[in-house]
Amino acid sequence: MTLHLDFTNMMAPAVPTGPTEDEWRALASRFESVHQAVERDALSGRYGFAELDAQAAEQARVVAYAESVRGAFDDVVVLGIGGSALGATALRTALCDTDWNARTAAARAGQPRLHVYENVDPRSIAARLDSVEFARTLFLVISKSGGTAETMAQYLLVRARLEAAGLPLARHVAFVTDPTRGLLRPIADREGIPVFSVPANVGGRYSVFTPVGMLPAALVGIDTAALLAGAREVVQRAASQNLAVNGAAVFALLQWRAHTRHGHGIHVMMPYSDALRDIAPWFAQLWAESLGKADADGTAVGPTPVAALGATDQHSQLQLYMQGPADKTVTFLVERSRATDLAIPEPPPGLAGELGYLSGRSFGDLLDAEQRATAAALAHAGRPNQTLSVDQTDARAVGGLLMFLMYATVYAGALYRVDPLNQPGVEAGKLLARAELADGVRSLGSGRWAV
Repeated sequence: MTLHLDFTNMMAPAVPTGPTEDEWRALASRFESVHQAVERDALSGRYGFAELDAQAAEQARVVAYAESVRGAFDDVVVLGIGGSALGATALRTALCDTDWNARTAAARAGQPRLHVYENVDPRSIAARLDSVEFARTLFLVISKSGGTAETMAQYLLVRARLEAAGLPLARHVAFVTDPTRGLLRPIADREGIPVFSVPANVGGRYSVFTPVGMLPAALVGIDTAALLAGAREVVQRAASQNLAVNGAAVFALLQWRAHTRHGHGIHVMMPYSDALRDIAPWFAQLWAESLGKADADGTAVGPTPVAALGATDQHSQLQLYMQGPADKTVTFLVERSRATDLAIPEPPPGLAGELGYLSGRSFGDLLDAEQRATAAALAHAGRPNQTLSVDQTDARAVGGLLMFLMYATVYAGALYRVDPLNQPGVEAGKLLARAELADGVRSLGSGRWAV
């Protein structure tokens, strides 16, 4: 197994609010009914994100397309937002061979750069489009409905520029969308644009193992077979009610219990790894959009996820976590080993006394020591925390980690008694935005403030 969850600091006696052994046995018993409910939903086809074998044919099309255009492009640009963008960003940061700010394709041994144009701030869009050569760029338009306003606005702009440059759309654009519905599929059919399907039973925030994530990953040389192998291992473990096997269940139970019984409703995800840093915002969308809603009794429920980064946020947010309101849990994401490390040079004689503790150490040693010390300090202050680690940040481990967190989310949905697959609050905002654009009507209230 490439994933490890150390939840010592979520339990008594490490933290006063943690469950005792007797309570843990009761939670394990409660999970049996949760697991049964999730398995029933899975058998009914609700959890398409875990149906990896059913997506094998489309995955083969993704790989074949990526091979067919190998070497043709210097840049691959994702046009998407939310679940259509965050997964690709997390995969790029974790698994591309060079720093995410690398400027030349040559620096990645001939692999194209991957860009994700998520927001629609015109200043950013203009600058980013000016930075790529359209003749050497492939644009991936990712929208299941084809009606996502931000994505379609980007598509219309890119389409107009490609047409103005005399570049064929079918060469420079590919769609990822619903298998049968939406605005993009008839365009693809009419204009010969390559199109890939998101299964009907997979929503955006759960879509990283569909062409939403796998297509951009394959195009930039990420090992998608290894990603799926890691994900498949977690799916197999999720078949068990045994908490010693099913780590995603442990994660969900402890987070839910800390929130509902002790008020720890802010769930911080804090990677101690730049490679894993974008897992945190991906998780924040997954946790927030899946769990923040009205439960079966109409009561507003749900935790608040927060993305942090170690060791950077030890020097900004940690003070709040240590001595602020006791309303948080912290999950550390760590690498057990690294492909790259740097030795810290020996301090000169004048600093040997003050900096002697760095002697013979590496930057990896320093980062690991800071994470362990932060976890211990939080526990000493009675603040619950846990550590989710990967043996190394490779494709198999990242695939397992993402599937682990998706399963934890559906388990948490059952515990909070909400549907983890819908997002009615998001849909309401979309409708109001469209009304504003279509009618010019200020529907969001009349209050104004200005200086």
